[in-house]
Amino acid sequence: MSNKASHAAGEPQARISTGIPGLDRALGGGLPRDRLYVVEGDPGSGKTTLALQFLLDGAARGERVLYVTLSETKQELHEVAESHGWSLKGIDLLELGSLAELLLEEAEYTVYHPSDVDLGETTKRVRDEVKRLQPTRVALDSVSELKILSQTSARYRREVLGLKQFFTGRGCTVLVLDDSTAPDTEKQLQSICHGVIYMRRESRDYGETRRQLQIVKMRGVRFLDGMHDFLIRSGGIEVYPRVGVIDGGQETTGMIASAVPELDVLLGGGLERGTSTLVLGPAGCGKTTLCSQYLLAALNRGEAAVNILFEENRQGFLQRAQGMGMNFEPYLESGLLDLRQFDPAELSPGEFAHYVQKEVERGHARVVVIDSLNGYLNAMPSEGFLLIQLHELLMYLGKMGVLTILVMAQHGMMGTAMQTPVDVSFLADTVILLRYFEAMGEVRQAISVVKKRRSGHERTIREMRLTKEGIVIGPPIRDFQGVLTGVPRYRGSDEPLLK
Repeated sequence: MSNKASHAAGEPQARISTGIPGLDRALGGGLPRDRLYVVEGDPGSGKTTLALQFLLDGAARGERVLYVTLSETKQELHEVAESHGWSLKGIDLLELGSLAELLLEEAEYTVYHPSDVDLGETTKRVRDEVKRLQPTRVALDSVSELKILSQTSARYRREVLGLKQFFTGRGCTVLVLDDSTAPDTEKQLQSICHGVIYMRRESRDYGETRRQLQIVKMRGVRFLDGMHDFLIRSGGIEVYPRVGVIDGGQETTGMIASAVPELDVLLGGGLERGTSTLVLGPAGCGKTTLCSQYLLAALNRGEAAVNILFEENRQGFLQRAQGMGMNFEPYLESGLLDLRQFDPAELSPGEFAHYVQKEVERGHARVVVIDSLNGYLNAMPSEGFLLIQLHELLMYLGKMGVLTILVMAQHGMMGTAMQTPVDVSFLADTVILLRYFEAMGEVRQAISVVKKRRSGHERTIREMRLTKEGIVIGPPIRDFQGVLTGVPRYRGSDEPLLK
């Protein structure tokens, strides 16, 4: 007798959690219940771990769950569980004899081909155990043995169809694990199943292995398409869905001041909420200090902020800020400021975007600083991926009304030889350019705003100096020409310069 839930026309289908919050989010709420799904992937990509999490989630909800293993032993499954601190108590395990052991008995069969008997016995044992236990969740690991025993594609397809009808007719939600090593012509399972989840494991030239997950197919479900980064940690799989473009959000307007009047005048009143600002300049010219000024101003207003460090460590940042008269310690203690350092060699780009999204949605951050994009670029496989993902992230933050400040260090110190590792200026709403220049036997710093989309701004070049009291911005430098090149020509007195 079937306990399969019926669904009226137009009625949303009941969902079942995968046990992985990020995957449920990418699926738009989980897997439709009572269907058969394929989890396909490279060896070592995490298929078994995903299946165990799926079953453990069901067991935690009081459901009867079954793990059918054709390729791994019970001991191996227990070892996987122990590595994550899990107990398999509550999961029924059915360990079928290995294919090699079955084929050793080939000589005993005289009428039927041994594969015919083995295939029939294998599927019969699975069906009998499902009838006996009546589970609501089943994981079948894996179908590679069934492919070999079936011998032909037609028979394999027929057997899989039979299993699909049997499982769904008994109200089971099934994950079938499959290796992605089979040729495309043998991928019968993908066309039969209700959905396909593909898991990829890719080694990088340096650093940790990168793992990605893609929902290839999911009938009747609006899911988040594309590749989603995921990590296998002690405790299971963590999936980081692409940020994507959101429909709603809490987009707001208004200016954010820096608490430095001359800087706000230069920017036409300040920086707008929901916009992105790129701060460009050579090493040591004051980019981080400029961002710190905006962070401190937001914190003083009681707004939560996030500062993400790639090159500098936490202690170095706090010491440098203290030397500029900026004390962030009280805000770290209160939780208003989240100061996070990432290692590009171990960072998954999806993990980074997920962290930012979490801080905005749960921590209500209103200002986000990424210092710097040079380190972020090292975590990406290529420049093209950086631009795509950064564009998605900036669109999301803009929709949420967050001011995003990006730092980009240019190669070189002075002159026209300075280069930018990757051009992201077209993605930013505002571009602030910092430069060194030589005047009166001293190395000085200049600041200018070269782009601002949403409002007007001052087009002058001003001198900027970093002092123990913070940033000091001088009047426009009108007696020099060529300041932005780093090789200026003097045209008047030195009165406009800061003393």
